[in-house]
Amino acid sequence: MNLLLLKTDQIFGNEARVTGRQLKHLRTVNQLAEGDSVRVGELNGLMGNASVKQINKDQAVLSITLDSTPPPPLPLTLIMAMPRPKMLRRTLQSVSSLGVKKIYLINSARVEKSFWQTPLLSEQAIEEQLILGLEQSRDTALPQVYLRKLFKPFVEDELGEITAGTAGLAAHPSGVSNCPVDIKTPTTLVVGPEGGFIPYEVEKLENAGVKAVKIGPRILRVETAIPVLISRLFPA
Repeated sequence: MNLLLLKTDQIFGNEARVTGRQLKHLRTVNQLAEGDSVRVGELNGLMGNASVKQINKDQAVLSITLDSTPPPPLPLTLIMAMPRPKMLRRTLQSVSSLGVKKIYLINSARVEKSFWQTPLLSEQAIEEQLILGLEQSRDTALPQVYLRKLFKPFVEDELGEITAGTAGLAAHPSGVSNCPVDIKTPTTLVVGPEGGFIPYEVEKLENAGVKAVKIGPRILRVETAIPVLISRLFPA
């Protein structure tokens, strides 16, 4: 945790109170004592520093100063086929830490129906993973996550509006072109399931103006492919 991210209900004027997971981290990992300092931020707000006024097994009381802005977001909308629940947790943390602020989880022919039943898709569970990513990368702006369980209606009714004014790219092993590098324009990136999109889905995406691109001959897991793609598109 490189940034202690505070919710509004934890902040009282120039003080903040910390309990639960965050308190445990401050005590056991950071090993903070009274008088020590720690970097803090307010969720969807400013960042700054805090001094520990009191810390024990029940809570930490911090004196906080919030005076700096978070890093700019990536000009990227990420659309990815619903991954395995175990992979979903890691992927949400990863894309949150990379600065992605708009994420769509969509269905695909190779997505198992059971994936959509996971409790990890609850609003609270998703937010928890996103916050872990923000704390890792020192950011405060919480990404927005949208669930779309029907592929065809999403592509036909929503995708065109989402990609308007952006470069629409779909990562697919059979893509004719290589994924561009340092694209310098707002981008919509579509990433399929581990087995890839089926031909029908690739055709629907291309008809919606999304270009299929590849990153090489190797087939990567979603949690690996997405950071690779983002690092190509926005290396800075």
